Amino acid sequence: MFEHYYSEEPSSKLKIKEIELALFNGHIYKFKTPSGVYSFGKVDKATKILIETLIKENSIKDGKVLDIGCGYGLIGITLKKEYPEIDLFMSDINKRAVEFAKINSKLNNIESTLKQGNLYEVWENEKFNHIVSNPPIVAGKEVWMNLITGAFEHLLENGTLTLVAYHNKGGKRIRDFMKQIFGNVKELTKEGGIRVYQSIKNDN
Repeated sequence: MFEHYYSEEPSSKLKIKEIELALFNGHIYKFKTPSGVYSFGKVDKATKILIETLIKENSIKDGKVLDIGCGYGLIGITLKKEYPEIDLFMSDINKRAVEFAKINSKLNNIESTLKQGNLYEVWENEKFNHIVSNPPIVAGKEVWMNLITGAFEHLLENGTLTLVAYHNKGGKRIRDFMKQIFGNVKELTKEGGIRVYQSIKNDN
């Protein structure tokens, strides 16, 4: 699985499936999904819960938002459609993911800044109001730990990091590490085994 989608150049033959994301508020968005990218041909349950939680919380309405490890753009593009005032940034290590995030941005008629690269390497001089992700836990501990520590460095004061994970499949460790780095963490959503965690950057 790690080699399958958390890699720069997917080796699988390109296949494309179209999907629909139907939200609790009745809004429906369409995406093209490529093989070799996470959640090919389906809406990932945890990702949908993260998106719907952020909409219900109504806390990411504007400012600079980074969808890191964006895949084909499901989180970032949906948030931009729901909140047109946000300034959307997306990146992924996977070149095919970035290509389809661009395709889906056009498909959904939104503007975004897209880059291909590993975690924050491509955002060296940028700071954000909000960072969101469904972190690639299968890529290993070092990856999600660097995602969290890098978020603290790349967030503005009072900025938020919001992650989703299966609590008993690495999520508890993610929650504890977010608290260690940020000094705070809360669970916004508990649904089945899935949790949405959020930390706020406070330099004081």
